Amino acid sequence: MITLTDIDIIQLLRKHNLNADTLQENVVQKLKEKNMKAATAESCTGGLISQRITQVSGASQVFDCGVCSYSNDIKHKVLGVSNETLSVLGAVSSETAMQMAEGVKKLSGADIGISTTGVAGPTGGTPEKPVGLVYVGVCTKDKTYPIKLELGGSQNRTNTRDYIRKMTSDAVLLTILSIL
Repeated sequence: MITLTDIDIIQLLRKHNLNADTLQENVVQKLKEKNMKAATAESCTGGLISQRITQVSGASQVFDCGVCSYSNDIKHKVLGVSNETLSVLGAVSSETAMQMAEGVKKLSGADIGISTTGVAGPTGGTPEKPVGLVYVGVCTKDKTYPIKLELGGSQNRTNTRDYIRKMTSDAVLLTILSIL
């Protein structure tokens, strides 16, 4: 499993000469060029990725569906995450993220299903699942895989909820670009 920190995400943006504030424009353009569609299943990001994509004119050509699945009940009922996964491993797990991505891809018929589930804080963290731990699920026609994000407290600071959600959305948009 790939693990990225916020510093890794910033370095990837610099390496590829990308601006975090306009990533969604790059994603919509690339999806259009490839004639592909993406769909999102968001928990800890609460619809931020969907919002960023749909703020781009023409996004309706490449984005049909965003599910904000904050509760385990919706993760199960709408996205098909197994109750066993949720009860044994929890909502914040790579398995849950992958099942969410598979579920939204199946629900929408998109080419890429991508999900987020994690602890955005400032409360809710545990020693096993600290604030800033986020799993991204990626589902394409060929494979499904997780990405682990460790976004809490780097560079001697405690990262805020908004920062963790923004960095997660940047990581997701970068992931979509790398797939394309």
